[in-house]
Amino acid sequence: MPFPFLLFFSSMFLSFPSLSFSQQTPPKGYLINCGATRRSVIHGRVWLPDGNFISAGTSKNLTVPGLVPTLSTVRSFPLENKNLRRKFCYVVRVYRGARYLIRTTYYYGGVNGLDFDSPPVFDQIVDGTFWSVVNTTEDYGKGLSSYYEGVFEAKGNTMSVCVASNTYTVSDPFISSLEMLILGDSIYNTTKFDSHALHLVARHSFGHNGSIIMYPDDQFDRYWQPYEENVSVTASKKIPAVSGFWNIPPSKVFETALSTAQLESMELRWPPFSLPNSTYYIALYFADNSDSMSSNSRVIDMHINDVRYYSNLVLSSEGAAVFATRWPLGGLTKITLSPAANSNGSPLINAGEIFDVLRLGGRTHTRDVIALEELKNSLRNPPLDWNGDPCLPRDYTWTGVKCSEGERTRVISLNLTGMGLLGSLSPSIANLTALDGIWLGNNSLSGVIPDLSSLKLLEILHLQDNQLTGEIPSSLGEMKSLRELFLQNNSLTGRIPDSLIGRPGLEVRTSGNQFLSPPPS
Repeated sequence: MPFPFLLFFSSMFLSFPSLSFSQQTPPKGYLINCGATRRSVIHGRVWLPDGNFISAGTSKNLTVPGLVPTLSTVRSFPLENKNLRRKFCYVVRVYRGARYLIRTTYYYGGVNGLDFDSPPVFDQIVDGTFWSVVNTTEDYGKGLSSYYEGVFEAKGNTMSVCVASNTYTVSDPFISSLEMLILGDSIYNTTKFDSHALHLVARHSFGHNGSIIMYPDDQFDRYWQPYEENVSVTASKKIPAVSGFWNIPPSKVFETALSTAQLESMELRWPPFSLPNSTYYIALYFADNSDSMSSNSRVIDMHINDVRYYSNLVLSSEGAAVFATRWPLGGLTKITLSPAANSNGSPLINAGEIFDVLRLGGRTHTRDVIALEELKNSLRNPPLDWNGDPCLPRDYTWTGVKCSEGERTRVISLNLTGMGLLGSLSPSIANLTALDGIWLGNNSLSGVIPDLSSLKLLEILHLQDNQLTGEIPSSLGEMKSLRELFLQNNSLTGRIPDSLIGRPGLEVRTSGNQFLSPPPS
């Protein structure tokens, strides 16, 4: 165990409900049907087509019969020119500081053709944070779709959710649907969302053997999977009011419980699969379903992998939730519920959630992000992956963008040579004040060269073989760090500034323009 025992309990919480529950309206946010071209209403909720949220990829219809509408279309992202380690991002307007449940759903349906029987394996990213690997192979082999769920806090006015090609497979990544729903302020609020996020590992309603519990039973549309094990299943006679629970689980999860027939311990192998070594958020939910026992007669002790999790939890019909915000786990997990010494009832459990606690990957400096967005808007055909965070995660920087290391992430060079770019150079490029090199030669850029005098670190400026017009800004001659200035083969006019002619340590190329005076030799 890597941490002292007491640290676990310093992040342990116990919650008892106190308020009555009333059904809420559908959660606010976005339901996006990826690949769809028109909005649709499914079970009374509006699903939007995805065209307003993403500029890359291709909409495709699946030919598999009988699919639900949100699985019948996908957005596919062709791996043109082997563009591995490229991310393709949905960008959605959000409320800064709000906590969002993000759910991505994938159903392959053979969209990549007969040469690719199995689904591709790729990554998914939120803003600058690597979220998870998407591997739907096992589910797809069983005829099932796959979903992933996480909880992230909005750090700005937009959030990006990206699928990202990697080297796992050579088949095109895709996505079926994207949901981004606002959670209540009390939901998972012991997590430090300024530095972390949550990735769902498992969420089960114990003893439930029906369909997935979701909205409207769960007002936040979380998915609670059914779960049965070789122990007794009991039906509840009393359902607690749940709005007082810290995470507000749906009341339906308290309709059944796993228990033992005798006054003895109960072991659960939950989650029912091996976990990678990491730190986890664990929440367990309980309510005494008996009305025949005396008050405070069911008391349980809890251990996880034989380490004490909580002791002397008194269960009542009002229910309780016990959760730890940072608990180290790895491999198979055993949860042991034992009757305490003063208990007259057997242990029981109604539901559980477990999340991997993700450390956020950071964000590119806001000024640089804004500058690159304005530069993107000035181009008629920017690179397709210019969405989301420009620099992060490190393996998925924007095409042509190089960034600094360290906590303060800045853009330090642009290299889009020979990309066939159309449009103009936005003056905002001058706000990328950490740049030491700009390579934009061999494109079809037009307009004037903006004032770049604020780029104090710029050493290389290559703008050759474009269609730039106007005069060379005299401020270029005042840039002390500049070593290479390549402007040849444009349509520049006027005179070459004297400060650029014959300056030691500066190589200037200006041939192939329409200057009033000859270029320097």
